[in-house]
Parts: sequence; C-alpha cells; structure tokens
Amino acid sequence: MRRGLKRMGMSEFEIKVLLAAKSIPRGKTVSYGQLAKMADHPGAARAVGSVMRKNPFAPAIPCHRVIRGDGSVGNYSNGGARMKMRMLRAEGAIK
Repeated sequence: MRRGLKRMGMSEFEIKVLLAAKSIPRGKTVSYGQLAKMADHPGAARAVGSVMRKNPFAPAIPCHRVIRGDGSVGNYSNGGARMKMRMLRAEGAIK
C-alpha cells in the first residue's frame, strides 16, 4: 500500500497519517492529536486534519473515526458532519 500511495504523489507524512488512520478499529475514535502521535508526529494535529480532509480513500481509510480533541465530531469531507455522526453511531463509537 505504501508504494501505491507514494506513486500517487503523497508525502511520507501523508502516508504515515493515512496508514495510522487505517489502524483505528471499528467502534473506536481518536483525536487529531492522538492520530498525530500514532503517525510519529506529535504536535501535528492541524496537519493531520488537513490530510484527513483530503483522504481519497474514505471510508476504507476511516477518517470519520478521527474527532476533535474536545470530543466533538467535527466535519467529514465525504458527506458532512451529519454523515460522520451517522457512521460513528452505526459503528457503535457514539450514541
């Protein structure tokens, strides 16, 4: 997968973030800051948000499972916040 992402012109940072997001299990959420740590870039929460916003593989790479640090859902580039909430409810991540 890494080689395919590289061929698509993605940076090493973007690849790390997408692969880390792919590891988030169904029914779980992580914050942008937590995902930055998972990708070995602590402190890069805003940059992680930019990668998630451009995720061309949603929902296969589940950017909908990434939420804000304050626990609010935030937006979802593949259908908006309502769609994100609907997906998270269906997975049992939120009530």
